Parts: sequence; C-alpha cells; structure tokens
Amino acid sequence: MLKLLVIILAFISHEHEAIAQYGPPYSSVVIPVTKHTDVAKPVYSVEIMTSFVNMQFKTENFLIDIDAPFIWHDCIVYWDMYPGKCPDDKFCHYPISCEDQTCTWVRTDYSYRNPLCSPETNRSNLPGYGVDCTCPLNVVNPVTGTCGGPALLSENIFNVHKSNGRNVFNWTYISYPIGACAPSSSYASFPANVTGVMAFSTSLYALPEHFYQPLKKSLSLCLPSTSSSRGVMFFGTGPYYLLPHSNVDLMSYLSYTPLLKQPDSFGYFIHVKSIVIKTRYIKIPSNTITKLSTIDSYTTLRTDIYNGVVQRFSKVTRRFKPAEPVAPFGYCFSTSNNNDRRHVGFKVPDIDFVLIGRKKWTVSTSNSIKQVTKDVACLAFVDGGETSEPAIVIGTFMFEDNFVVFDIENSTFGFSSSLLHKHTSCSNFNFTLTHLP
Repeated sequence: MLKLLVIILAFISHEHEAIAQYGPPYSSVVIPVTKHTDVAKPVYSVEIMTSFVNMQFKTENFLIDIDAPFIWHDCIVYWDMYPGKCPDDKFCHYPISCEDQTCTWVRTDYSYRNPLCSPETNRSNLPGYGVDCTCPLNVVNPVTGTCGGPALLSENIFNVHKSNGRNVFNWTYISYPIGACAPSSSYASFPANVTGVMAFSTSLYALPEHFYQPLKKSLSLCLPSTSSSRGVMFFGTGPYYLLPHSNVDLMSYLSYTPLLKQPDSFGYFIHVKSIVIKTRYIKIPSNTITKLSTIDSYTTLRTDIYNGVVQRFSKVTRRFKPAEPVAPFGYCFSTSNNNDRRHVGFKVPDIDFVLIGRKKWTVSTSNSIKQVTKDVACLAFVDGGETSEPAIVIGTFMFEDNFVVFDIENSTFGFSSSLLHKHTSCSNFNFTLTHLP
C-alpha cells in the first residue's frame, strides 16, 4: 500500500508539473492608454480592436470609466449583416430584441439613472427573424453628466492583445460583452477620435466580467502624465514590467487596502482614515467614504476636509508667495522666484493618505502640485462643497505615473505611489509586438 501511495503521489506531482509546463504563455491582456487634453478636462482612453476588415483589425478609442454600468460606443445595429451590408466607416453589431431576457436584465440591473433622461420605450424598427423591436437604453455622458441616447442594446466583439507582463503577443484574446450603440450626439463633447465609453466597473455588463480563465479578475492601470506617450492597462495576473527595470515586477511596489461596496454604484471605494502632512494629521470623520474615479481630474474634498488640508499645507510652504487662485483650485502660489525645483516636481512635503491597516498612499509633488501657468502652481485638490458625497473623490491627477490594481476577485486595491521615484513611469511599457511562444 505504501508503494502504491508513493506511485500515486508521484503521478499527481508529474501531472501538476506538466500542466504548469504546458499552460498558456500569457497571464494577462494588455491595452494602451492615452491621455487627452483637447477637451475641458483631461480624460483617458483605451484603444481596443473591434472588427476585422480587409485582413486587419479596426480599432476604436473608448473613455476609461470605472463607474459606468455598461459599454456604449459609436456603432449601428443590423440583423441581416451579410458581407458588404455594414458601411466601411462604421462598426456594426447584431441587435438585442426588447423581447430578449437580456434586455430586461440590463434595464433592471444598471443602477444609476439621470433624472433628465426620458423613460425608455421600445421601438419597432428592426423587423424580421422574430426581432420586432430594439432595446433602447439611456446613456449618461461621463464628461458632462448629461443624458444621451437612446442607445440600442447590441452584441459586441472586442479583441485585445495577450501578454506575459513584459511582451505584447501578436495573438489576441476575444471577448463578447453586451454593449450599446449610441448616437453621435452622446459623445459630442469627447476628445477627437474618442467615440465610446468602456466600462471597467464591477457591473455584470462591464468588460472585466467578460474575461475568463486563465485571466484573473484583476484590473491594473497606469495612467500617463502626458498626451505624447502611452500608458498601459492590464487585465489578469502579474508579473508586470516597465523599462528600464526589465526584471523588477511592479507588483512588488504595491501596498493593499480593502475595496468597499456602496449601494447603487458599480464603482470602487476605499476608506481613508486620515490625511497627514509633515507629521500633522488632518481629521476625517470615521464614516467617510472615498471614491476612486477615472473621470474626475483632481482629487475633491468636502469643505471641512479641504480647509484642514489647505491650512496645514500653507503653513509648511510659507516660503512660497501666495498667488491668486486659478479655477478649479483654491490655493495657489507663485513660482517666479522659486529655485527649489527637483526631478520630481517642487520640493514640497509629501501628502499621505492613511488607509486601513496603517497603509499609506504617499502623494508626492508630481501628483499634488499642478503648474497652471509659467509662474503659478496650485495645490491639486478641489473644494467639493460642504455637503459633497462621497466626501473624498480621488481623481486622475493623483493616479498619473502610479501603478494601481483593482483586484475584483479579492476585493482589494493595490497602489504603488509615484513610479518617478523608482526612475520609471507609466509611459515605459514596451508595446512592440512579438510572436506568441
């Protein structure tokens, strides 16, 4: 019996080694990220392959929204999509009927509704094959907060490149999420060449829900600080590498804090216990919730928290001459006589966001100071008002050149603080295509 047990254990061990040896050579998918500054406020997009035409992929740029309930973009719906039916300059998708259970599910499940939106009604404009009505949905423009549409629920096909965290492979991973085709008026305020919203929230109709094994449900984001170079987004497991440190896994830089759920929201939330500036704690009520946003440009604080931060920050930067505030900021200073520049912004104290478990998200000067003119810089926090909820919203300026991970499976949020102090940046991923081993 002992010999038999040894043989069985050896066989199992051999099988595990074989699976590991012949497992997929990719651990994630990778998507390039672009910063756009040609609109009222900076926003970020991902470039995703949406159709295969004339032996090559057509791509579309989508705004990154980690709060959106579903995907919507510039496309049209056709039931009889035989070759040549779809115009060359359009993306075409099969519609989902109002009689389909999916239509009911999406309408029921997506939670935030703009009071300016009209009630959704079915339209009978796609007869044939049992489809006698479309499934209209209201969409909310994340840039303006206004109601758009109606958009028509449809089937989608998206392609993204596979990766091992270091290389981008020439093979693609295909996902089939439900989305909606929206009229051009819905994205009229978007940056040039951005024609849709990609939902990366916890919704059942967001893109992360449509990535399957071997990909882990974990979204990693590295926003670029300039519009001239690309950042990077991963979905899956690490490791992840940025040049020039080709052997340093970005995951080794991370600290973690729990992700919190909030009713009627598909977004991501954390708990900030206090804000510390040069050993002084700014008091934050214990029930304060912090939202993470890829749409808000700057970190917004409720007035009581904002006043505490500004009061403390102004004391530790008294050597700077105050300047007239530049909207949307409330505290600015002159830099015309400042000789105190460093490789990573001005020499001002770091701002620590203290999280659960005494973990600290350190906000260095590159993420806390915004140079608004040649001679004026501002503290990159915004007064949200006395009754703003959530009380803290962390915006994209604080994310730039930080590596962050939304681990959906384990409900944790990982953060690196500024990569500039590690002598790299979010623009240093190698997007050169290589062959899949």
